[in-house]
Amino acid sequence: MNGGELSVTTPGEREIVLTRSFDAPRHLVFRALTTPELLKRWLGARGWNLVGCEIDLRVGGRWRFVHRGPDGSEMAHGGVYQEVIEPSRLIYTEMFDNQSYEGESLITQLLVEERGMTTLTSSVLYASQEARDTVLQYPMARGVSQSYERLDTVLADLRNRQGDTT
Repeated sequence: MNGGELSVTTPGEREIVLTRSFDAPRHLVFRALTTPELLKRWLGARGWNLVGCEIDLRVGGRWRFVHRGPDGSEMAHGGVYQEVIEPSRLIYTEMFDNQSYEGESLITQLLVEERGMTTLTSSVLYASQEARDTVLQYPMARGVSQSYERLDTVLADLRNRQGDTT
């Protein structure tokens, strides 16, 4: 069941904010954002798969993801967790191995639950407006939307198999 459409806004010169609702309690959404086995089931645009996923979910802990595309090419990125408040907030840095823009990004993910629906707001703060504008030229919104559609399926499976008390 689809919780909603992806909203992409640019509230500041260096920021992109992505917002999407999911038909699941926030503890399940948080789990899907932070559990390697679950991330491998949904993270990536159509045709892309998460083939490497390391998470040390604690302040100062590192994370690293490796995605493989339909042509076999790989894209890797990682960072360090700055704040972990389960199940409501994650803050972490991000940098891609072959990044096309300068600087590290800071991502803040907020999860707000209302009547069993969770709204995930991801704010990405770039090092410069030029970096942000470079990212806006990519098909990021399409890729995130496709990824979140896959997440809808994973969340429905979690709710069906384990209930809302997981």
